[in-house]
Amino acid sequence: MRVFAGIAAAAILVAACGGTAAVSTPTPTASPTASPTPVPTVANVFKAELKSSNEVPAITDAEASCAGTATVTLNPTSVKFDVTITGCPATTAINIGHIHEGAAGVNGGVKISTGLAAGDLTLTGGGVTFSRTATPAGPPAWDAALITAIMANPAGYYVNFHSTVHGGGVIRGQLTKA
Repeated sequence: MRVFAGIAAAAILVAACGGTAAVSTPTPTASPTASPTPVPTVANVFKAELKSSNEVPAITDAEASCAGTATVTLNPTSVKFDVTITGCPATTAINIGHIHEGAAGVNGGVKISTGLAAGDLTLTGGGVTFSRTATPAGPPAWDAALITAIMANPAGYYVNFHSTVHGGGVIRGQLTKA
């Protein structure tokens, strides 16, 4: 506002003196643009085909019909799980889910948890679709070195979801590059 008042005063002063005024218009300055949000690349996106037959031992009761897919996006500061579970009996309750270390056919320890807790999911028609994001604080806690290890050897890690009936896991799948 003061710039325009100064320009107007100069124009009046010049006009009063009988001359012409050269009026300059201030040029706007460009404001910085926000940095784009990083987009996941194929390098850090992995999939797992979740099957009850992949469990060790394989599931053979009514929950053997459960299946699903998990897309896992790995970053040093977060791990995003996009999961679809289908085909489960109406009574199935999925309680927890994790990434475990272990090759196909081998059970291993939990490395990254989805944060899912008992009662968080309600299956409708035997299925559910959900997303969860884990952070390094865990539990269990994890770091960038683990993310690097998973990316270097995804087949050495599996996604596992556990039900009330099958506390050791009801559907499981090895990670593969998407």
